[in-house]
Amino acid sequence: MSNYYKNKNILVTGSAGFVGTNLVKRLVDLGANVTGTIYSKKPQNSIDSVRYVKVDLTDKSDCTKVCVGIDYIFMCAANSSGASVMEKAPLTHLTPNVVMNALMLEAAYSSGVQKFAFISSNTVYPLTKNAVTEADANYNFYEKYHIVGWMKMFSEEMCKMYSNHIKTPMKTLVVRPGNLYGPFDKYNKNESKVIAALIRRFVEKQDPLEVWGDGNDIKDFIFIDDFIDGLINSFKNEAIEGPINIASGEPTTIKDIINALILITESNNLKVKYDASKPTMIPVRLISNNLAKEKINFETKYTIYEGLHKTYDWYKQFYKNSNPEELK
Repeated sequence: MSNYYKNKNILVTGSAGFVGTNLVKRLVDLGANVTGTIYSKKPQNSIDSVRYVKVDLTDKSDCTKVCVGIDYIFMCAANSSGASVMEKAPLTHLTPNVVMNALMLEAAYSSGVQKFAFISSNTVYPLTKNAVTEADANYNFYEKYHIVGWMKMFSEEMCKMYSNHIKTPMKTLVVRPGNLYGPFDKYNKNESKVIAALIRRFVEKQDPLEVWGDGNDIKDFIFIDDFIDGLINSFKNEAIEGPINIASGEPTTIKDIINALILITESNNLKVKYDASKPTMIPVRLISNNLAKEKINFETKYTIYEGLHKTYDWYKQFYKNSNPEELK
C-alpha cells in the first residue's frame, strides 16, 4: 500500500483552498499526477507539476471535463465561511454546495472514477457534551448549524447512493474533520474561523485582544498536517465503509488557544477583551477518533502548542509583505 498514490491520476477540487492546498502538496510528494480545480482564487502554493484548471463546479459541463481520465477524486471544494456569515446568511452554504456535490458525483461516476472522497463536517452531529462517534449523527442539529448540517448530511447520503444503492457502485469515503487550523487557512476578516482570526490578531499585535464570546467554548482542534495524514490513510483503507471522524480527540477551549498564543508570542502583558455580543457557534464539541485509531492506527503528531507555533511562524512569513485581503 506504500505506492497506493504513485502515478495515479488524482483530482483535488478546491485546490486553492485550505484543505486542497495542503492535500495537493502531500499527494505530489507521494508521486501522484495531480489535477487541481480553482474557481476565483489563484493557488496559494502553486506547484509546477500540478495541472490547475479554472472551472465552475456548479456547471455540469465543467464537472464532466475535469473528471476525464481521473482515478481518484478528493472533493475539497466548498462554499464555507466563519461564524458571522453562518449566523447572518446561512443559506449561503446551501445551493452552491448541494449543486457542486451532486454534479461532481454524477460526473465522477460517468467517467469511471474508482473512488470519491467527500469532506463532510462535524456540524452533522447533535448538541451534546459527549464525544460524538460516527453513529451519533441523528439529524438533530445545533440550531445555527441546521442548514449547513443538512447540506452535509444530504451530500453524505448522495455518496452512499453511489456506493451502496446501485448495481455498479462507485467507492466513496466520507470524512468528518475536527476543527481544522494551520497554514493556508482563510485569514481574511470576513471568512476566518476562530484560530485563524486569533493568529492574525496576535501577529498584528492587537491590544486589547478582541475575542468573540466568553472564551469557554470547547472544540476539537486538529492541525492540518495531522488531518491530511488521516485523510490519505483513510482513503486507501478499503475496510472503512461508512463515515469516519478525523479529529484530535482532545478538548480545547478558546482560552487555551489564547494562552498558548500568549506563550508563543511572549505577549505576557496583553489585555484580553471578551465580547459575548459577537456571533459564536456550538459551546461544546467533543469528537471521538476511536474508529480512526482502530482502522488506520491514527495518532496526531502535533500538540495544540506545536501546531499553533508552526501556524504562527508560517503566517508571519507568508504574509510578511501583504495581508490576507490581498490574496486573489
